[in-house]
Amino acid sequence: MTATTLRPTSAGPTLGVVTQKRVVLSEWIKLRSLRSTIFALLAAVVCTIGLGLLIAALRANQIETNGGFHPGPDFDATAVTLRGVYLAQLAIGVLGVLVITGEYSTGMIRATLSAVPRRLPVLWAKAAVFAVVVFVSMGISSLIAFEGGAAFFSGAGIHISLSTPGAARAVLGAALYLTVIGLLGVGLGFLIRNTAGAISALFGLMLVLPPIANALPSSLYNDIDKYLPLIAGTQVMTTVGGGSSVLSPWAGMGVFTLYAVAAIGLGAVVLKRRDA
Repeated sequence: MTATTLRPTSAGPTLGVVTQKRVVLSEWIKLRSLRSTIFALLAAVVCTIGLGLLIAALRANQIETNGGFHPGPDFDATAVTLRGVYLAQLAIGVLGVLVITGEYSTGMIRATLSAVPRRLPVLWAKAAVFAVVVFVSMGISSLIAFEGGAAFFSGAGIHISLSTPGAARAVLGAALYLTVIGLLGVGLGFLIRNTAGAISALFGLMLVLPPIANALPSSLYNDIDKYLPLIAGTQVMTTVGGGSSVLSPWAGMGVFTLYAVAAIGLGAVVLKRRDA
């Protein structure tokens, strides 16, 4: 018998090469395959649009019927239409955590890191895919909430549109805010590796820290409050200036983004140094 010699084709040596593009594609398949992704994004969309329209409709009706509310120069109709974001952040933050801790709880992370032994490309891919999905879906939701709320306010004699000073930035900022809080959850997920612990840390940082800081002496509180993640991040959704007591919209978003960058950076260190 004659031995058959198998010669590698030119494409052969590259078939097993792990590239960032392939890791991103893998993470996209995993993200869209999870039921938690569908449910969390659906909850966030419903909260952003539904609650935003409801609050705008109630406030517009109160103005129209002279129900005891008279809008002054500090009334921010744009911010009212985006109030649903405050509830949507719960769903997005939890989803950001689950994208990571779900793999740790099932042990799937070991298979993921075996396929990508350098590890960090997994973190970058998860963060990038998650950020794009959240930004697009929440950007569309924020725009719908704003336009619908603007229609309600128009009936009450208050006219706002994307050309209103600060309005386009606020709508874009709402999507950015939700994206960043999700990335903060991603970073804490890698850092803590436990669903309950990471969610507790996330909402402790976002929702518990402000009232704790409020108990400080006013001189100290005024210096700290503006840099807390919730206060700093939400300034981008406002169109009426808050004075020196708060940061400017983009400065606030910058500070908020630093929290997420710090969490992802620490998560990267833990991912490299600790076993799965």
